[in-house]
Amino acid sequence: MNPDALQQLLQQVASGALSPAAAGEQLAQLPFKELGHSTLDLHRELRQGVPESVYGENKTPEQLIEILATLSQAHHRALATRVSAEKAAAVAAALPAAHYHPTSRLLTLGDPPTAPQTPYAVVACAGTSDLPVAEEAAVILEFLGHRVERLTDVGVAGVHRLFHKLDLLRGAAVVLSVAGMEGALTSVIGGLVAAPVIGVPTSIGYGVAAGGHTALNAMLSSCASGVAVVNIDNGFGAAVFAHTILRTFASGT
Repeated sequence: MNPDALQQLLQQVASGALSPAAAGEQLAQLPFKELGHSTLDLHRELRQGVPESVYGENKTPEQLIEILATLSQAHHRALATRVSAEKAAAVAAALPAAHYHPTSRLLTLGDPPTAPQTPYAVVACAGTSDLPVAEEAAVILEFLGHRVERLTDVGVAGVHRLFHKLDLLRGAAVVLSVAGMEGALTSVIGGLVAAPVIGVPTSIGYGVAAGGHTALNAMLSSCASGVAVVNIDNGFGAAVFAHTILRTFASGT
């Protein structure tokens, strides 16, 4: 159930095309559904504008199949993160509409809403090794109905590559900066654009990079204003945060 579907349901009741009892049956699944192994929050899109997503890393294929089928029935789309290729193949065998994105390890069902040209997000990653996290963010934003522009391999070791894309960066409503190593890309972008910047540290780097902690601390210590930071490798969290910003632009509030 999403806000558009609820509005349509209420209009049908108001016009007499649907009885209150029939509408009540359609709403009976709200706000959650128990599957035994999981209790799905079917009310989340009404509250937050984003349907519940599935963290797939430790779930079995059978659990994923049941969860995704239920979410897809309720929302006409569904999303699972951190899904291995083997699990994705098992899910796709049961749910042929499922689409696997190997770089990001995302599994999606259903078509995303049509994306407007503006406002748009830029997802910039420092290096090719950061692509799995960057693609997680980019694909989720597209799944949520937004235009996404990707800047790949534009880290500070060759910062002229980033300057070549300044017009695209400065036209964005929000920029997601994905970087490991020392995480300097986020501070550079934060000093170049007026839009909010979401720093996404990745677990890429040698030795003292400490699995992304150096990049995380660098982004948190940035002297550039207008920068927020999510957890290490958290492309999902960055995408949902960017979605709230883009929705505000779209609504004109």
